[in-house]
Amino acid sequence: MGRAFEYRKARKLKRWGNMSRTFTRIGKEITIAAKAGGPDPSTNPRLRALMQNAKAANMPKDTVERAIKKATDKDAGDYKEISYEGYGPFGIAIFVEAATDNNTRTVANVRSYFTKHGGSLGTQGSLTFLFEHKCVFKIKPKEGVGLEDLELELIDYGVDELEDIVDEETGEEQIVLYGSFESYSDIQKHLEENGYEIISSEFERIPNDLKEVTPEQRATLDKLLEKLEDDEDVQNVFHNMKEEDE
Repeated sequence: MGRAFEYRKARKLKRWGNMSRTFTRIGKEITIAAKAGGPDPSTNPRLRALMQNAKAANMPKDTVERAIKKATDKDAGDYKEISYEGYGPFGIAIFVEAATDNNTRTVANVRSYFTKHGGSLGTQGSLTFLFEHKCVFKIKPKEGVGLEDLELELIDYGVDELEDIVDEETGEEQIVLYGSFESYSDIQKHLEENGYEIISSEFERIPNDLKEVTPEQRATLDKLLEKLEDDEDVQNVFHNMKEEDE
């Protein structure tokens, strides 16, 4: 699971091509979190976590502050988080997460992408059984705490898999923690209270089974995925197509 997540993330970041797309996505999440739980990160754990993500992405401080301020701006759009589920060509399941101030516009766009590329948009909840909804934390190793000790420490808080990785950009060792979606707040609280430095945290939908496709089918599916990921309302796109180097 771990390597698949890292590969998908690298592929996604490469697609975005520039930092402005990343900043837009994180900025929307910050605005939504600040509106839901207040603009003070010390009393809003989700906002605190997103500010860590912004720091990891080298997002400018004033951009973060503008995103928080937008939550109290009466003239700003009221973003809602919504998901869309459907099948692309060749039976590939695709799960789309969006943050939009106009659901009518977004659903029309998403439906048109599916239709034009040989797929079909389904009903909400129709693909939930095909994906595991996970929280994923990246933390810095803590001196004197090995991976096995950390696993024993965190298992009671909902962590079910750990992985040692090396960041390709910095060369620094990092630990990736996976847990159930529902365990997010418990894991975050324990890490913060016990002196672990959280680099980033996010939610992933990890497919239970991956489907093989031919190179020609992959090329067709990639056109649909690119169209979805390029939409300004779309935050994340998940699918169960097996990646090329898995």
